[in-house]
Amino acid sequence: MKYIQELIDLISLEKKKENTFEGHNFQTSWGRVFGGQVLAQSLNAAYQTVPSDRFAHSLHGYFILGGNLELPITYEVDIIRNGKSFTTRRVVALQEGRAIFNMSASFQLGQNGVDHQFSMPNFIPPEKLLSDLEQLEVQNTDPKVYDRFKKIKPEVIEFRPVEKLTLRDDIDAPAESNYWFRSKEATPFGRDIQQQLLAYISDYGLLRTATLPHKKELSQSPTFYTSIDHALWFHRSFSLEDWLLYAMDSPSASNSRGFSRGSIFNRDGILVASTAQEGLIRQLL
Repeated sequence: MKYIQELIDLISLEKKKENTFEGHNFQTSWGRVFGGQVLAQSLNAAYQTVPSDRFAHSLHGYFILGGNLELPITYEVDIIRNGKSFTTRRVVALQEGRAIFNMSASFQLGQNGVDHQFSMPNFIPPEKLLSDLEQLEVQNTDPKVYDRFKKIKPEVIEFRPVEKLTLRDDIDAPAESNYWFRSKEATPFGRDIQQQLLAYISDYGLLRTATLPHKKELSQSPTFYTSIDHALWFHRSFSLEDWLLYAMDSPSASNSRGFSRGSIFNRDGILVASTAQEGLIRQLL
């Protein structure tokens, strides 16, 4: 996807009937529907059923089955609660009548209250970093590997890793990962669209972070990776045309599951969103 409108078209759903919507799939190179796509499309479905003065503040989703790239996805929204300040929705994503994902999302009116946050980590600014693709070019990465990596992410979103990017599987690293990202095009959209775009991007890097201390071990046998669940909290407004820092770490991995969490800051150090995810890391012995 070279243009931001292509990404917006992907995550924007067609209304089929009351509280029922349909979306189509980005054709991934790994043969299953991308989790960030289902997350963003589910949020889009929920947004189509809430008042225009409410904005998402949190969502919690579970990936139940791998999605089939060749089939459209139906999204059914349950109207759980319409309160004075909060609005709650449940979304189920289905293919051939089977649930592949479900999500609860909460929306809130803008309100005044107490305010604090942790400080942003002190990392190298994005202007002094190479993009992920530029790093691979400097490393003379095999063209087939380079092309496969390039197809994973939308081209319109630029990613600049803080750490040196390596695709080698035999070198362990600390369970930390950080990158700057932004849209290459202007994003003059409302808060709802900004949040849906961030939901899509938020699935990049969390599961990988949990694998970093175990790369050598995992390279010894085929390993199956997939997201199990994903949580996203929106703290403050932001714009994707500005640089955002995604700071991730993985406090734990056990029982074939890796747990990761992330903090997303804007260029001024304001914490705009937080994430958490567990993913399956299953060695196929």
